[in-house]
Amino acid sequence: MKKALIAVVLVVTVLTAAVLLVVRPFAGVSDPADARCDTPQPAFDQPQSFSSHDEVEVHFTCEGAVQAGTLYLPKGDGPHPAVVWVHGSGPMTRLVFDAPGTIVPTLVQSGVAVLSYDKRGVGESEGQCCPGDQGHFNLLSADASGAINALLSRTDIDPSRIGLIGASQAGWIVPLTAALTDHVAFTAMVDAPAVSYGLENAYSRLTGEEGTGSSLSDEQIARRLASITPSGFDPAPWLEQVTVPGLWIYGGRDRSQPTANSVDVLDRLRADGKDFTVVVYPHADHGLLDTRPSDPRALPTIVDWISQHVESTQN
Repeated sequence: MKKALIAVVLVVTVLTAAVLLVVRPFAGVSDPADARCDTPQPAFDQPQSFSSHDEVEVHFTCEGAVQAGTLYLPKGDGPHPAVVWVHGSGPMTRLVFDAPGTIVPTLVQSGVAVLSYDKRGVGESEGQCCPGDQGHFNLLSADASGAINALLSRTDIDPSRIGLIGASQAGWIVPLTAALTDHVAFTAMVDAPAVSYGLENAYSRLTGEEGTGSSLSDEQIARRLASITPSGFDPAPWLEQVTVPGLWIYGGRDRSQPTANSVDVLDRLRADGKDFTVVVYPHADHGLLDTRPSDPRALPTIVDWISQHVESTQN
């Protein structure tokens, strides 16, 4: 999939270009279903103070691999609400702050701390990259859980207001993590499939997003999808176990994941009582959080939704 190119990829490459990016490919090693990270043994460096925010380097250990990231903090003592960023596909390094108008500074300026870490097996994080690109999400979910548990050890973070946010492939990782991890207060997703891994891959091939293009109409693609049996990892059973509010933002012209099918899944769950908010921008594509977003309303929507949620749950 090309989902690694969405969201804040252009921002990440600013940092990556200045350092040697080390990637340890995922080559069919074990992705245990019981992977967890309840005791990540976090280590935080001394904070670096900037005019607009503070930054703290963090290391935490999940499933035998040390993960490395940065915690971006608003000014003030806190305790602050916080989010953990969950990457899309590919060898992604942590998000950086110094790109105005992107999600990290926008959230921090709204009073929300952001923890972003190099994906397992990438940059300074140990392990092997990238199991999610082969449809395996247990280790990646454990890492996201470890990041949450690392935040719980800090007195400047409010343990009742920690959420998971992410884009694209994170649509499979976040529901799994939220269902298995305590202290997840909310989730917010962009361009993220709510359908099975196999169905999403079939859609990408039918649209030509994977390959040399496609001459099929939307109606032809929809008919072919309807005849495909879902396969691979399916987030729906995990979404059924999620008990916290969630936001899902989509582009109606997304050629990487099937917006209509994902919305159908979420609508069924909403009908069953799930507190899920779904927003679709009809003319937008998969790049809703790109530095040149396919719809500029996406970033303010996600930040406003998170801000309203953390304010309503403040102790």
